[in-house]
Amino acid sequence: MRNKLYLSMMFSLLVILLLIPSVVNPVLAANEPKQHIYDYANLLDQDEIENLEALAHKYGKKRETDFIILTTNDTEGKDIIPYMQDFYDDNALGYDKPHGNTAILTIDMDTRDVYLAGFYKAKEYLDNDRLYLIREKITPNLSKGNYEQAFQTFIKTSYKYMGIRPGVDPDNLLFNIWFQLIASLALAGLIVSVMVYNSGGKRTISEKTYRDSNSSKVLQRRDTYIRTSTSKRKKPSNNSSSGGGRSSGGGGVTRGGHSHSGSRGKF
Repeated sequence: MRNKLYLSMMFSLLVILLLIPSVVNPVLAANEPKQHIYDYANLLDQDEIENLEALAHKYGKKRETDFIILTTNDTEGKDIIPYMQDFYDDNALGYDKPHGNTAILTIDMDTRDVYLAGFYKAKEYLDNDRLYLIREKITPNLSKGNYEQAFQTFIKTSYKYMGIRPGVDPDNLLFNIWFQLIASLALAGLIVSVMVYNSGGKRTISEKTYRDSNSSKVLQRRDTYIRTSTSKRKKPSNNSSSGGGRSSGGGGVTRGGHSHSGSRGKF
C-alpha cells in the first residue's frame, strides 16, 4: 500500500515538473522587452543601442506604437522599400498586435538610402508629408555619421507629431511650447498695461481744445501720378538636396496586404 502511494506521489510530482516550463515560459516571454533596434549595419555601439531601446520603449508606450530602427549593408538584392516591407511582414511588427501600429526608419548603407514608413495608427498620424518633415530633420545627422542623434530625433519627433491631430501642420508655431509661453507673457503684459493706463483717469483735454474749427482749413492739396512698372522673374525650381520633395518615396502595400505611408531620400 505504501509503495503504491509512494509511486503515485512520484508520478504527480513528475507531472508537475513537466508542466512548470509550459506555464512559466509564456509568462517570461510576455514580460520580456521587445526589440526595437535592428542594427545589422553595425552603426551603433552597445550603449547607444541600449539608450535607443529605452527611448523607443518610453515613447512607444505613450503613443501605443512601436518605433523601429532598421539598418543594413545588404538588402538581399531588393530595393529599400520592399526590403522594409518584407521585414515588417516576416517579423510581425506592431505594438498592439502582430502587424500593428509601427513606425520604421530604414537605412541602406550600401546605397545611402533612407526610408521612413508608418503602419496603421502611425500611417494616420505620420502621413507622407509628416514623414517628409521628419526625414528632413534627420538627414543632416545621417550625412555626418551622427546616427544615434538621428535615430533619437526620429523617435522623439514621431512621438511629438503623433500627439497632433492629422491634417494639421505639426511644425506650426502654435504647437511650440516656447512660442506659447512668450505669447502668454505678452498677452499678460498687454492686459496689465491697459489696466494701468485706465487707472489714471480719463483725459478731457485734446488737440481740439486749442483748435478753432471756423478758421482752420486745408490750404492746398495735390496728387501726382508718376508711373507703374511690372517686372517678371522665373520661379525657381524646388530641388531638395536630401532626395526629393514631400511625396518622394510615398507609401505602399506589403506583400502581406499591410498599407503604409512613406518618405524616401538620400543622405
